[in-house]
Amino acid sequence: MNANLVPLYRIRYRDSNKNDFVILFCIKMDKKQTIELLAPAKNLECGIAAINHGADAVYIAAPKFGAREAAGNPISDIEQVCNYAHRYYAKVYLVLNTILYEDELEQAVKIIAQAYNIGCDAAIIQDMGLLETGLAPIPLFASTQTHNYKVDKIKFLESVGFQRIILARELSLDQIAEIHRQTTVELEAFVHGALCVSYSGQCYMSQATTWRSANRGACAQLCRLPYDLLDEQGNVLVDKKHFLSLRDLNLSYHLGELMDAGISSFKIEGRLKDISYVKNITALYRKELDKLLNKSENYKKASSGVVQLNFEPDARQSFSRGFTSYFLNGRDKALASFDSPKSKGQYIGKALKKEADFFIIDLEIVLNNGDGICFIDKSGILQGTRINRVEGNKVYPLNMKGINAGLEIYRNFNFQFDKKLSGESAERKIAVGICFESSKDNIRLTAVDEDNISAILTVPQNGEPAKNAGRALQSFREQLSKTGNSIFTVKSLVIEVDEVCFYPASQINAWRRELIDLLKKKRTELYKRPFVVLEPNSIPYPGDNLDYTANIANSLAAKFYCRHRVKNFAQAFEIVGNVGKTVLMFNRYCIKYEMGFCPRKQNAEPTGNLYLQNSNKQKFKLVFDCTKCEMQVEKQGN
Repeated sequence: MNANLVPLYRIRYRDSNKNDFVILFCIKMDKKQTIELLAPAKNLECGIAAINHGADAVYIAAPKFGAREAAGNPISDIEQVCNYAHRYYAKVYLVLNTILYEDELEQAVKIIAQAYNIGCDAAIIQDMGLLETGLAPIPLFASTQTHNYKVDKIKFLESVGFQRIILARELSLDQIAEIHRQTTVELEAFVHGALCVSYSGQCYMSQATTWRSANRGACAQLCRLPYDLLDEQGNVLVDKKHFLSLRDLNLSYHLGELMDAGISSFKIEGRLKDISYVKNITALYRKELDKLLNKSENYKKASSGVVQLNFEPDARQSFSRGFTSYFLNGRDKALASFDSPKSKGQYIGKALKKEADFFIIDLEIVLNNGDGICFIDKSGILQGTRINRVEGNKVYPLNMKGINAGLEIYRNFNFQFDKKLSGESAERKIAVGICFESSKDNIRLTAVDEDNISAILTVPQNGEPAKNAGRALQSFREQLSKTGNSIFTVKSLVIEVDEVCFYPASQINAWRRELIDLLKKKRTELYKRPFVVLEPNSIPYPGDNLDYTANIANSLAAKFYCRHRVKNFAQAFEIVGNVGKTVLMFNRYCIKYEMGFCPRKQNAEPTGNLYLQNSNKQKFKLVFDCTKCEMQVEKQGN
């Protein structure tokens, strides 16, 4: 026998020719690395949809203190998501990743305790003050808001008790691999969705200009607004462009590379996205990951069940500003979406000719009545309308305003695709094998699922010999193969009887239902969560001094850093406010590079200082550190 197999039980089987066989059911001691697909849950409905479409885990905001102010959820809803996810051995992570003020710590601790008690598998946090409070024994994940970019910082977070580190989006494959080589902690990476132009947790523009803190879930998204680009004399070099608005991340073609670099959790951004986005993008990444996992000897899926889709997932059919791989394999050539922060969607062709109520297009795809289309007009503004009808390559929109020959046309709403997603677009089932054994005295039904979890039902044998053995056996096969609306699907069925007895279909169905209920109960009993109790230590923080970017907003966070031997630290920006010249954004993204002005790679013009100016005439200085290939956005004056 294979050394990795442990016997569970044996079943004797006799075929129609009286040949005897023995089926040996085993547990496989699997040493493969677990790979997790992590999807967003705006609410209960989205959480269930994510699980149904293949997520191994979902992350959902707490009632308060999640980094999306508009995405909080009641504890009762989170509990329902936990109960549903755990059926498939999928996990649920509570998001409580804002910085906390002094009077909020007690409530945050209570919420985490509630989350643990209802079944949450981990809590995603940013505020280090929570580590000083005696939390419930729940695993802690370090939010990307803690700016997880450098190896020494990540090693420190591992050493103080974090079970997982959610990495900065700006990291390259080589940087991820180096972090993995020097740590043993789980690594999570974003693979799809909206990108913050600043390093996460290092953006203070919203707080500085609107008093809405990004680190407290209330970002005003000033990066998505238009700005003028000025030289140091105040001349407008480029006007009304969205210089800080990035395209959306799409790493669906790089999942194998990320696995090999050390990523074990693949995260989809989108806790404010609608359910159609969750269904489509989760299904897309489930499909792509399964292709890799089915061929791999080193990796395995993190949860149970196989998803059957009623549609073909396509990232272009969900919200996007265009896609980028960001810095994964070096700086992408086109990171920004200068023309608009809105969704452009899928390119469909170029308008060839304009008539009074229609235009002719060089179509590359099939359009539908009701589709939404958009284009950048001659003024550089994104315009959009709906399609009334299509006749070949003639498109009749509801509004012809702004449409002219030569425009590139995009579809940002696919009516037929959205219609498919609005219904029951996926089904997730756990494979189970059933064995029916009948002896003189007893009937024994055994179910073994894909996780090698088994349930046994034994009942007295009190049937009469069947007058038509073939028909009776067929009835057993038909009734035992049904699973109805349960989470299981029967993939194998063995029937072993000394003598074929007759039982009505209703009785066989009742046995099957009882057996399946026993298996569900057994799965629930065997679902275990880690019990993690933090043990405070005094391992030195990698640095003696911390400025406002450490986001210390309460006394316990200060106590944490003191215990870890930080000599000097400043309070959070949200506490001290605007003081003189302050860096409001720390970016790996660079406007000079994006515009073709990079002195290291491209044209060195313009050579003087550059500024961004918003519609309120507020100016922000752009500071370039070419040795680090980084850019900062700096506030001017008080």
